[in-house]
Amino acid sequence: MDPHLLRTFVAVAETGSFSVAAQRLSYTQSAVSQQIALLEADLGTPLLTRRPVALTPAGERLQRHATLLLTRLAAARADVTRAVAPPGRLIIGLTPLAWSRRISTALAAIRAESARLDSRVLVGDRARIVDAAATGEIDIALVDGFTAPNDPLPLPLAGAIGVAEDTAVVAVPRDHPLTARRTVELADLTEAYWIDAPVVSPLTNLPVDGPRAGLRYEGADVAVLIGLVEAGHGLTVLPASVADGVPLPRMVHRVELLTTPGAGAPAARLSALLTNAIP
Repeated sequence: MDPHLLRTFVAVAETGSFSVAAQRLSYTQSAVSQQIALLEADLGTPLLTRRPVALTPAGERLQRHATLLLTRLAAARADVTRAVAPPGRLIIGLTPLAWSRRISTALAAIRAESARLDSRVLVGDRARIVDAAATGEIDIALVDGFTAPNDPLPLPLAGAIGVAEDTAVVAVPRDHPLTARRTVELADLTEAYWIDAPVVSPLTNLPVDGPRAGLRYEGADVAVLIGLVEAGHGLTVLPASVADGVPLPRMVHRVELLTTPGAGAPAARLSALLTNAIP
């Protein structure tokens, strides 16, 4: 099976639309249709219904395999690229709320040890950063989320190490009635309006059903999100180290570290500094 055809198939399966998949891949819609037809002819069975666009039973099976195959191909490419790259590369992937002064200090120490270090930082949502770690696009990943005290984050990759844990708070405007509360439960706030910030603090990551989004913020700037809260556009959950708010007693903000297999010495050194291990 041609990986280009698999990539097109996965795009259609994920978007549920030939036209949206074409936009994602920078193809024409007719090109997408032709590629799906070629893949179906190769396998000898329909993979998608057309109106509406939906996976057939065979398509559902192929999607599971195709996603893993494409991830492994990307990992192989990244591994080869890393093998021929100059030594001293350190690419850090992180979610916006994973960054901290401790990480900044550790990175500064590593840069001081190696003046020729090629260091870069990639910021994205959790899915983007975890995928980059799985494919070897980055050397080390720092991802955050909200969970019950001492519980790990529900990540699809094994081997994550907790490096920080902080109180989780509901960020509210200064004149909000909740500021008089010492603590609050998320279950008591299901009727409130929330800001859905999928990159910074997505509602889908909160362990409560049905919060109502009054506004969607698609940026990665935490200061902008806090400003939207202060302006009364909705509530959000943030770590206490970032914003003032009402504590959530059954939830913490947790940061976990993932090191990409085969990453170089700078990544191992940073991992050691952040986990208080002996390098």
